Amino acid sequence: MMRPYVQRSLCLVAAMAMTFASLVQADESESSARQSAARAILASESEQAMIVQDMAANPSPILGPIFEAWQRSQVYIYEAPDGARIPFMLMPDGSGSKAVRIDNGEPLVGPNGAPVVVDEATMKPVETFAKLRRAMRSTMDLLALADPAPATRQSAILKLGMKQSPEALPILNARLAREQDKAVKNGILDAIAIINLASPDPKMQIDALNQLKKSNSVPSRELVAKMAADEKLSPKVRAAAASTLKAIDNHLFWVDFFGTMFRGVSLGSVLLVVALGLAITFGLMGVINMAHGEIMVVGGYATYLVQCIFGTGVALAPFGISVNIPGFGFDSNSGIYQSYFLFALPVAFFSAAAVGVLLERGVIQFLYRRPLESLLATWGVSLVMQQLFRLIFGPANAPVYSPAWLLGSFSVGDVIMNYNRVFVIIFAVAIVVGTSLLLAKTPVGLLIRAVMQDRTTAACMGVRTRKVNTLTFAFGSGLAGLAGAFLSQIGNIGPSTGQTYIVDSFMVVVVGGVGNLIGTVISALGIGTLDQILQTGLRNPVIGKVLVLVGIILFLQWKPSGLFATKGRGLEN
Repeated sequence: MMRPYVQRSLCLVAAMAMTFASLVQADESESSARQSAARAILASESEQAMIVQDMAANPSPILGPIFEAWQRSQVYIYEAPDGARIPFMLMPDGSGSKAVRIDNGEPLVGPNGAPVVVDEATMKPVETFAKLRRAMRSTMDLLALADPAPATRQSAILKLGMKQSPEALPILNARLAREQDKAVKNGILDAIAIINLASPDPKMQIDALNQLKKSNSVPSRELVAKMAADEKLSPKVRAAAASTLKAIDNHLFWVDFFGTMFRGVSLGSVLLVVALGLAITFGLMGVINMAHGEIMVVGGYATYLVQCIFGTGVALAPFGISVNIPGFGFDSNSGIYQSYFLFALPVAFFSAAAVGVLLERGVIQFLYRRPLESLLATWGVSLVMQQLFRLIFGPANAPVYSPAWLLGSFSVGDVIMNYNRVFVIIFAVAIVVGTSLLLAKTPVGLLIRAVMQDRTTAACMGVRTRKVNTLTFAFGSGLAGLAGAFLSQIGNIGPSTGQTYIVDSFMVVVVGGVGNLIGTVISALGIGTLDQILQTGLRNPVIGKVLVLVGIILFLQWKPSGLFATKGRGLEN
């Protein structure tokens, strides 16, 4: 019996042999593709298009750059002293460009072995013509079928299928036999079905329609709709087309519905983080802080500054004084620069919390139990802060760019979900859980709840209520700063951004019940989702906002204390 270590050794040798064989095969494929490209460049005009089309049978990634260079008139022919004609292209080489042979990928050298110096201005490029360019584009589309990225393959397959060219069927069937990705396989089946829709055979048409119905193929909807309305087709084909069209429309309805729900939840998540701090401070202190939106903007601008510091820095001009904040100069494609947002989150929280402390110590502590005065005073503070933003950062919105790992999207059942919105939702959940644990499981939370329920008794028990007020206000302001950081990833940050969200935030707090965490969560998600549903359904954001406001007014007529009323030292006291 073979020993285990011998088996492992044999497996390792076999794996190395397979890897070596695949590398050799790849080299041979590239070499063959280069030879074919060189032959096409040197061929006569009548043969070039045909040779290029035949190259689709030998897909190689090297053909893409060659065809692109050829179409950009960057391919030339070198006449050697011995009469040989060598096609080459110019490749960037630090200080300049170097000539690279297309037939073998090596540098172009002269008879003495030295690299050939090429003056691009005096060289005549190899010309192309319309038929040849079409052949190159068609071949590049076919080459994309072998691209390593599944998304690129899927896009090329759909593009090929929508042409409804029967010549593409053998290529797609050959790709189907080799394809390993399930989603790409389904895409190939759909592309084959779309091509078969143009078949004169009714049975093939019905089979194709059944396949498209099974996969709920959205790209084929227009073709299917035309077939359903085409009276020249047989009744069975039209009935199958109508059934497929109904299935696709039903699928689109649910895609739109869940897409709207997703956008509503992401908007509700931002509202939730903004309103969470407002709910705590409002519930504890009875202060209507109209500057809460501007504190949120502080978090957004803090994110902008961190982004600039990770880059080349930023020049500001507060009160006409030029201030240059230097940056670390990290490359925008580097990992450290792309992680700037993670560093910006704590900066946004603590900078907003610091502004909250200043506001509470400088203004609000003198206005407890005086709600009307505190409302007017914080409204004045919000106007002052807006002007300060304009003086420091200018009237235009600050350009905050999402890091690469928050760009892009993925789809679940054709519902497209952006990474940045998913990140906001996940982080909002984390903040809600953290805030809940802070209030329920920590000594600080115990002090906050004690003051919230009965300030006088808490003071008699030795609780330093002034410090609790300041701490609570700072925490609520910090949450607003985090909301500003999140908002910078899905929207604009400008001097007036806070005014856009302050009304919605107060609506969330009032509807949920002042100072109630669960009520705030339900209210934020409900208002955010309802807002998106009405805006999408009515196709008019203004009317959608008005209807949401009317609905909230009617709701408060029914339940003036909100969803979950909390007993505490509120405005009624």
